This record gives sequence, structure tokens and C-alpha cells, in this order.
Amino acid sequence: MHQEENLLVKEAVNGNMQAFEALVARYDRQVLAIAASYRHSSEDAKDIYQEVFMRVYKGLKNFEGNSAFSTWLFRITVNVCLTYKARNKRFQYASIDQSFEIEDDPAELRLSDMIEGGPSADQELMDEEIKKNINGALASLPPQQKMVFTLKHLQDMKISEIARVMNCGEGTVKKYLFTATRKMREKLKDFIE
Repeated sequence: MHQEENLLVKEAVNGNMQAFEALVARYDRQVLAIAASYRHSSEDAKDIYQEVFMRVYKGLKNFEGNSAFSTWLFRITVNVCLTYKARNKRFQYASIDQSFEIEDDPAELRLSDMIEGGPSADQELMDEEIKKNINGALASLPPQQKMVFTLKHLQDMKISEIARVMNCGEGTVKKYLFTATRKMREKLKDFIE
């Protein structure tokens, strides 16, 4: 696999777009998954994805082959995730008690009148609350701890892989992971009990 990959890299450096596209096709889902699990926003993940592959395309001529292409690519992905600044986006939310009119119907309706109750809606609300708290706890972690936690628990990478991708020692990865896990448990203790 490394020989075939190295050949694709050489071809891509020489301007062969099909070779570059083949490299992208091998890893695009993993890059997008890392970005999505780190940012928890599909729009941000897509922005990160584009930034990663733009950097890979521009920097491919500097790839020396000292590590596997995937390690180099994931290191770029991690760096883009860690330095990504989400633009201030303003979202407009409608109150569920806000009333509105429907054409050809003089009666006013509220959004809350249209929401079905029952166990499925209650369960969805509870699931959404848990997800919100997990994402909040994850977002509160320092960037390196968040990335290690994301790569280990959401991308199922091994400690040694994470160390290579983040360009640090396995002991450092373990320390980040231990600290991140402890902080996550503390922030989520009400949901764990």
C-alpha cells in the first residue's frame, strides 16, 4: 500500500490530478469524520475538509515520505482543526410560542401547537439535551485534549497513531487523554449517575 501511495504522491506532485484525486478518495471520509467529530458542525467540518485538502495540494511537493502519507495528512487535519476559528454566525431562532398566520386561514397558529407530544418527543428532547451537554463538555476542553479525546473515542485511533498524527510522545497523548477523560466525567457527572 505504501508503494502504491508513494507512486500516487509522486504523480500528484508532477501535476497528475487523477493521482491527487485518488489520494483524496482514499482518505476523504476519515478527514471529514475527524473534522465533524471535532467541531460538531457539518458546515465547519466541510470548511476544515476543504482547508485540509487545499493545504495538502499546496504542500504535497514538500512531503518527504519520512512517514506514511496518511500520518502526514492526519497531522495536517489535526493542525487545521486546532487552529480553526469558527466565523461568528448569527442564527435566528423562532420561539415555539410565536404565532403566525397561514394563507386562507384567519386563525393564528403557534409552533408549539404543531409539535407532537408523547414519549418519542420527550425521548428526543432528552437525547438532544444529553448530546448538547456532551458537546459542551467536549468544547470546554483545551484544544490538544479535545483533539486526543476526539481521535481516541470518536475516531477509534490507537494511542501510537494519535502520537504520530499529533507529532508528540505516547506519554503526552496518554496524559492529555487522562486529563480530558477526568474533565469530561466531572462535567457530565449529573448524567452519569
